[in-house]
Amino acid sequence: MRRVSLFTCVIASLIIAACSNTRILSSWKAEDASPQKFNKILVVGMMGARDQTIRQNVENAMVQQLQSNGISAMAATQQYGPRTFRDMKEEDAIKMVNGDNFDGVLVIELIDRKKETNYTPGSVTYAPYGMMRGHWWPHYRVVYDRIYTPGYYTTTTDYCLEVNMYDSKQEKLEYSAQTKTFDPGSAQSLASDFSKTVVADMLKQGIIMK
Repeated sequence: MRRVSLFTCVIASLIIAACSNTRILSSWKAEDASPQKFNKILVVGMMGARDQTIRQNVENAMVQQLQSNGISAMAATQQYGPRTFRDMKEEDAIKMVNGDNFDGVLVIELIDRKKETNYTPGSVTYAPYGMMRGHWWPHYRVVYDRIYTPGYYTTTTDYCLEVNMYDSKQEKLEYSAQTKTFDPGSAQSLASDFSKTVVADMLKQGIIMK
C-alpha cells in the first residue's frame, strides 16, 4: 500500500506540473532573507491603460492565493483605486501604506507580451495501402486526403511578468522573480496560473510563511 501511495503522489505531482502554463525564468532572494509572517501584504499591479483587465485579475488572483495560504493581503486597486500612487510623492505613498498597516508590498509588472505564429504541417503517411482492393476510387480518396491535407497556422501570445516583494517597514527588497506564461487564453487564466506559481516559489524560497 505504501508503494502504491507514493507512486500515486508522484504521478499527481507530474500531472499538476504539466498543467501549469507559467514557468519561473529567474528567481532571486536577499542573502539575509528569512521566512517571516507578514501581517498584511499590499499587491500592486503595474500595467498600462489597455491592460487594466490583466491588472485587476492579477491583483485579485494573487490576493486570493496568498489568503488561501493564511496570509492577509489586499489588492491596491480595491484599497486605493485604479490610479494607485500615480501622482503621489514617495514620502506620501510610503506614509499612506505604512499608515494602513501594510508591512509587505508585492509589485507585479507586465514586462513583455509576444505573439508567435506557428505552422502545423498537414498529415503525410507513407504506409502502403495495398489492402484496399476493389474499386479504385476509395484508394484515391483515402490516399489523397492523407498526403495532401493542408497545414494550418496558429497564433499564440506569451506573457512575461516580473514580481518584486518588499518588506515595507524596513524598505528592503526581499525577493524578485521573472515568469513566462505560455498562451493563457484569458486574463483570468494568466492571473490564476501566475499567482499559484509565484506564491509556491516564495514559500519554497522561504520568503513568506503560512
